[in-house]
Amino acid sequence: MYHKIIIVGNLGRDPEMRYTPDGTPVTSFSIATNRRWTNSDGTPGEETVWFRVTAWRRQAEVAAQYLSKGRQVMVEGRLRPDPATGGPRVYQRKDGSYGAQYEVTADRIIFLGGRGGAASDEMAAPPAEGEDIPF
Repeated sequence: MYHKIIIVGNLGRDPEMRYTPDGTPVTSFSIATNRRWTNSDGTPGEETVWFRVTAWRRQAEVAAQYLSKGRQVMVEGRLRPDPATGGPRVYQRKDGSYGAQYEVTADRIIFLGGRGGAASDEMAAPPAEGEDIPF
């Protein structure tokens, strides 16, 4: 079985890079996706969904170096459910309302521009040892 998620949105804050005990780089950042529409009565509607993205190894290093708050990116990856609930991580905002954040492990990150970035810079995971390079 297999699943893939594709997200296009803007970073909500600067990426945070750290290292695992064995020295593997890992970077986390949040992406907000927005959807707007007009209701049947003419009033505008809006929905924002947050995704928490984790990138590993070389991709983590490049993400930490080049991504920043407000930057628009596309992420392809795998959805990771909350181990406690099997769904998104639910949290309470400062105003008392509730929100949900979905956890994603990035397989590929593509820079789409915005906030001073050039379009279509791509970070793909390097091929695994023994894997053919497609050129």
